[in-house]
Amino acid sequence: MWMNAIGRKFRAFFKDEEGGMAIFGLYIFMAMAIMAGVAIDTSNLFTARTQLQITADMAAHAALYTRDTEDAATARLAALEVVEATMPQSRYGIVLTAEDIQFGYYDRDSDTFTVDNDSRDAVLVTSTRLSEKANPVSSFLLQFAGLSNWDIGVQSVFTTFRPACFREGFVADGVVDLQSNNAYTNGFCIHSNSHVSLNSNNTFEAGTVVSMPNTTDLELPTSGWETNEGLDAALRSGAYRLRIINKLYDIIDGLANMDPEYLPDYIDATQPPVSVRVRNGRGLSMADLTPNRVNIVGCHSNGVLTLNNGQSGTMTINNVVILAACELKLDQSLIIEDAIIATTNPYIKSITASSNVQIGRNDNCASGGSAQILSLGGMEFSSGLSIFGSQLLAEKDIVFTANADGIQGASIVSGGVVSGTSNMNMGFCGTGMENNFEAEYFRLAR
Repeated sequence: MWMNAIGRKFRAFFKDEEGGMAIFGLYIFMAMAIMAGVAIDTSNLFTARTQLQITADMAAHAALYTRDTEDAATARLAALEVVEATMPQSRYGIVLTAEDIQFGYYDRDSDTFTVDNDSRDAVLVTSTRLSEKANPVSSFLLQFAGLSNWDIGVQSVFTTFRPACFREGFVADGVVDLQSNNAYTNGFCIHSNSHVSLNSNNTFEAGTVVSMPNTTDLELPTSGWETNEGLDAALRSGAYRLRIINKLYDIIDGLANMDPEYLPDYIDATQPPVSVRVRNGRGLSMADLTPNRVNIVGCHSNGVLTLNNGQSGTMTINNVVILAACELKLDQSLIIEDAIIATTNPYIKSITASSNVQIGRNDNCASGGSAQILSLGGMEFSSGLSIFGSQLLAEKDIVFTANADGIQGASIVSGGVVSGTSNMNMGFCGTGMENNFEAEYFRLAR
């Protein structure tokens, strides 16, 4: 009897389901703990990788930015300083070494990087956290499953580029103020870091660009949208740091010191600069200058020097670099080809011009014949200005008045205001501007 009783109790015990949910809950808890561990460790891994990628991007930008003006070793050092500031070695170990920073060329179409440490075009940065470097990413919960560390590595490629607006167009840090009856052809660009102001009856061909940080700041007369054909399609939003204006002093100083980076091909780089001084009351003519040389010109006692147009009524200044510290006046009908004229004078009108001055050779966008006018002050041109494949750069305002016709291949960049009036034809070349000064900009390629 007692055996039967014990048997009944055992059978009842095995059939009893009380507490079953507690066991099931334990399984659920274990599953949730595992999932939470995976989630926490995965989130930690992605966070660490994102941090490493941002650091690599910052290092690549610093390296290429510094490489623009310095040697490769200095550029690598600048990148490593950025890494130390964002992921210090004392906490993250060595995530980047100088050998992980390579300069060269990047082909976007094939996504290939060719190493050339003499290049200033692109940089490849490889940043890692590895077990062999004793700085992998540690796991939290998955280490109990045997996954104690993660090895991660990222790459960043930065390349240089040159915005089209700086190659051919009107660019100003201040307002670009243009009036009426002007024509802008495909490819021409108008950009302001403030805003653009237009009057009526301007024509913008398809492919032209009118940009500013906020397009709602565009100034137009009441009927402006109806009387400016193609303007709506040309509008863009954006801003540029005017790096070429920031480099103006270095460019002029580089020309004076015969720096090959800035010398045009028509200057004999083996010959030192020539000092030139003309008597008070006389203008500077081509006869006073030495062709194929850098000519450093002394100023008159009144601080003003005129570039004469010659006794015959016209004069062509060509195959020279002219550097001065005074105000320069360009005489009527002066022609400037294969020449650089620069002044360090900071006056708002440090370069002025009489009517019908021609800058650059009228050669239908052929190679050669361009001219560059540089000023640490500003410029003002009377009517009839013609520009062919040439460049005006000034720290302050650039002003030109009516009938600036025949402009073909013009780069006008001002750290102040660009102001033009009416009846201008702004043609786009795309070629024939090889000697114009440009500054590199930098962008993330991958």
